[in-house]
Amino acid sequence: MTGFHHVEVWVADFDQAHAEWGWLLPRVGFALASEWPGGESWSAGGAYLTLTTSPNLSASTPDRRRPGVNHLAFSAGSFETVDAIMSAAPGHAWSLLYQDRYPHAGGPDHYAGWLENSAGFKVEIVGDRAT
Repeated sequence: MTGFHHVEVWVADFDQAHAEWGWLLPRVGFALASEWPGGESWSAGGAYLTLTTSPNLSASTPDRRRPGVNHLAFSAGSFETVDAIMSAAPGHAWSLLYQDRYPHAGGPDHYAGWLENSAGFKVEIVGDRAT
């Protein structure tokens, strides 16, 4: 089997991350798999995403413009699902990015929306023409 096994995202404010990511992840097919004080894992398609705090954080916010992860992209299914997520996201502390070019900021054949949470973490919500 190939592909990602898991991704671990360190967060400075777990309660805020839980609220923001906990709203988004079920909408892109993830289910809460486990929880512990200061952390949780969400699973989908045989892989999982962990959100956790760490005493080893060197800063309180991510910076996607530095070497490392720029953003995570999630398959959302239909274009309608992408639109619904993008429409509801601001009510759940996610800011809309590139709205002047939505839904084709990634090019004319790419249907997606981009969001940023309160900590500055960016995600891409991708639609599939075939669904």
